[in-house]
Amino acid sequence: MSVLEIVDSSYPNPSLEASDTTTKAPAKVIAKADDLVDQIIATVGKNIVLGAPLAIGKPVSFVNALYQRAKKDPSINLRIETGITLEKPVGKSKIERCFLEPFVAREFDGVPDIDYIMDLRAGKVPSNITISEFFFKAGSFLNSPQQQNYTSTNYTHAVRDLLDKGVNVIGQLVATRTVDDVTTYSLSSNSDLALDFAIEIEKQKAQGRNITIIGEVNSNMPFMQNHAELPSSEFDFILDGNSLPDHKDYQLFAAPHASISAEDHMIGLYASALLKDGGTLQVGIGSLSSALSYSALVRHQQNRIYNKMLSELNIYKKFPVCKEVGDTGTFEKGLYGCSELMVDGFVHLYRAGILKREVFEDLTIQRLLNDELINHDVSVMTLLALLEREAISPELTAADVKYLKRFGIFNDNVEFVDGKLKTADGTSKANIRDKDALEWIAKYALGQRLKGGTVMHGAFFIGPKDFYQELNNFTQEDHDKFCMTSVNYVNDLYDHFLGSQQLKQAQRQHARFMNSGMMVTLDGSVVSDALENGQVVSGVGGQYNFVAQSGQMRESRSIIKIRSCSFRNGKLRSNILFNYGHNTIPRQLRDIVVTEYGIANLRSKPDHVVYTELIKIADSRFQQQLLEEAKAAGKVAKDYQIPKEFANNTPEAIQAFYKKYTDQDIFGPFPFGCSFTDQELKLGKALKALKSKCATPKGKLKAIAQSLSAPKPGHDIDILLKRVGLDKPENLQEKITRKLVIAELVK
Repeated sequence: MSVLEIVDSSYPNPSLEASDTTTKAPAKVIAKADDLVDQIIATVGKNIVLGAPLAIGKPVSFVNALYQRAKKDPSINLRIETGITLEKPVGKSKIERCFLEPFVAREFDGVPDIDYIMDLRAGKVPSNITISEFFFKAGSFLNSPQQQNYTSTNYTHAVRDLLDKGVNVIGQLVATRTVDDVTTYSLSSNSDLALDFAIEIEKQKAQGRNITIIGEVNSNMPFMQNHAELPSSEFDFILDGNSLPDHKDYQLFAAPHASISAEDHMIGLYASALLKDGGTLQVGIGSLSSALSYSALVRHQQNRIYNKMLSELNIYKKFPVCKEVGDTGTFEKGLYGCSELMVDGFVHLYRAGILKREVFEDLTIQRLLNDELINHDVSVMTLLALLEREAISPELTAADVKYLKRFGIFNDNVEFVDGKLKTADGTSKANIRDKDALEWIAKYALGQRLKGGTVMHGAFFIGPKDFYQELNNFTQEDHDKFCMTSVNYVNDLYDHFLGSQQLKQAQRQHARFMNSGMMVTLDGSVVSDALENGQVVSGVGGQYNFVAQSGQMRESRSIIKIRSCSFRNGKLRSNILFNYGHNTIPRQLRDIVVTEYGIANLRSKPDHVVYTELIKIADSRFQQQLLEEAKAAGKVAKDYQIPKEFANNTPEAIQAFYKKYTDQDIFGPFPFGCSFTDQELKLGKALKALKSKCATPKGKLKAIAQSLSAPKPGHDIDILLKRVGLDKPENLQEKITRKLVIAELVK
C-alpha cells in the first residue's frame, strides 16, 4: 500500500484516483540501533548521505549510532543533511553555567545529546564526516566554521536539494499505534518533507537506486493522524526497541516557554488587529508569535478592554490599515490555521474557540461555504446546492453516495443498492428531482453536520512540554480537525497531490502570514536570516514562500514583525535602517511591517510613502537620522516633517502603557506558563539587565560605580548568589561581579 493510497483513503482527492496500488512489503523491525546501522551499510554501502528532519523529528538513537560507527570506521563516508539541530543550553561564563546547570538538569531530564553537534562544538568531527544544515538554530553558528556547510534554500525546495545531493538514507522519528491488529506509524512532528520524499524515493528505486527510509519509534511522540499516519510498508526499516527488556524511550526536546517583553506584547497587540474574522493564520516561532496569540485571546475573551487599549493608542487614526484589512471584534466565524510550524499558540486558540473555521478537501463545498450558500448544518438545501454546482448527478450514483457520506451530507447508514437508496427505514429512488424521493432523503438519509473539516494544517511542530502533553491528550474529535501534512502543501499555492491550487486558494481566504524579521530597510526590504558579511543567523525557511504566497491572493497580507531596535556589538541600534548589505525579502514584495510603535502599510505605495511610513514606526531616538538619510538620497521631500503623533516612540511610553494594563492583569511575561522557578526568574531578570548595562565599557564603569553603594545582601539574596557561584568569590573579577549582581537584585 502506497503513501498515495493512505492519503487517498483518509482525504480522498479526484487527482489520486489513478495512484499506484502495488502492495508493498511491511518494514523490517529492528530492536537495536547498531543492528540497523549494519542493515543500512549492507543496503546502500559505505557512502552514506543521511537526510534527517529538522528539530525534534531526528531519530537520535539511529543518528548517534551511525555517527559513532563512521567515527570508528574511516572507510565510511558520511554526510548528514539536516536543519535546526537542537542543543541543550550551555553557559559561556561561570555565572551562566551555574545558573543554567540546575535548570537544564530539570527541564531536559532524559533528553539525549546529539553526538555530532557535541563534536562540532568541540571541533572533533573527523574528516570522513560532514554535517550540513539548511536552517540553523538562530544565532547558533555565528563565527563558526559550520558557516561553510550551510545550504541556502526555501523550505519547499529541501526535498529537491537533498535528492540533488544524493541522499540515500532518510531517517525519521515516529509514533506508532495498533488498531484491529494493524500497526501504523505517524510522522508526527515532521510530516513536512517525508510525504513528498516517499513519492520521490519510489521513483528513485524504480530507476535502480539504493535508497532507504527508516523510522525510529518513540512512545513520547504524539500520534498525529490524517496525512501524517502511514502504513508500515512506507518504511524499509523500523527501529523499535520496545521488545528489549531494559528499553526506555528518551524524552523529546522541549523548548521552554519564552518570556514576552513589553515591546513584544505591543507588536502582538498591533498585529492582532490585522486578523480578519473568518480568515487564515500563519505564524512563526518565538516570543513574537506567543505575543500575537495572547493578544488574539484578549481580543476574543476581553473585547471591551482590548478595544479600549486600541483606542488609547489611537490606532484607527494613526494606522487606518487596521480597518481596511483587519477586525477588532470577537472571532465569531473563527480562524483557520495554515502554517509550516504549528506552535502551541494554535492549540490555545483552538481551546478558546478562535481556531474553529473548518476547511474541506473539496473545492465545491469550500466555495459554497465561502459564498455562504451553505453552512455546516446539513439540509436539503445543501444537497440542492451541490446539484446546482454539478458536484453530484440528479440520479445519484454509487460514487455520489460515497461522496455525500464522506462529508456527512448523507448519514453513515445510507447504502446504495441496485440503483436505490437504502436505510433501516426502507428504500427510495435515488433521484433528487423526484419529489417523493427528496422527501424520503430529507427524513431518513441526511446527516446533521458536515464532517471532515480541518481547522489546522501544519508541517512540523516544536514547543514546550505542556504542548506535547496537550497533543498526546487529543480526543478523536481534536485529531479529526488537526492535520500534519507536507510543507509543500502548506507553504505553496501550486498544485500538489494533496490538493489543487484552486482548493488551497478557496481555503486560505483573508490569509495573514505573520513572520518575524531582524531588520527592515527604508525601501521595505526585510533582513531575516543573515548579516551583510554573509554570516548566516538562521535560514530562509518558509518566510519567502509565505510572502510570495500572500501576493498571489488578493485578500491576503504578509505581515513582518520587527523590534524597532536592539543591541548590536554593545551599542543600541535601530532595526529600521536606511540600507543594508543583505536582504531576505526584496523590496518588491514589501507589504506590512509592525514594530512596537505601530504598523506600516507598504504594499502598492510609492517610495516616499514607504520611507516615511517606516520612519513613523521607528524608535524616536533614530527617527531624525533616518529622515535625514532619506532626504539626502532624494527619497523624501526636503520639507517633510515627522507628524507629532509619531514623535513619542520611546521605551518610556511603551513601559507606561504596558504597566497600566499589566496592573489590570493584561499582558505579563509568561501568559502561557513558565518553565522557570521564582528564584530563576529573579536571577534571570537581574543577569539580563546587568548584561545589557555592561555591554559597553562606559556602561560597565557606570554599573560598577552604582554597585559600590549597594547594601549588604540579606538571606534571600545570599541564596541567589550561591545559585550562581558568587557566595564565595575567589578573585577580584568575581568580587566585582558579585557587587554588580547584588545591586540588580536589591532593586
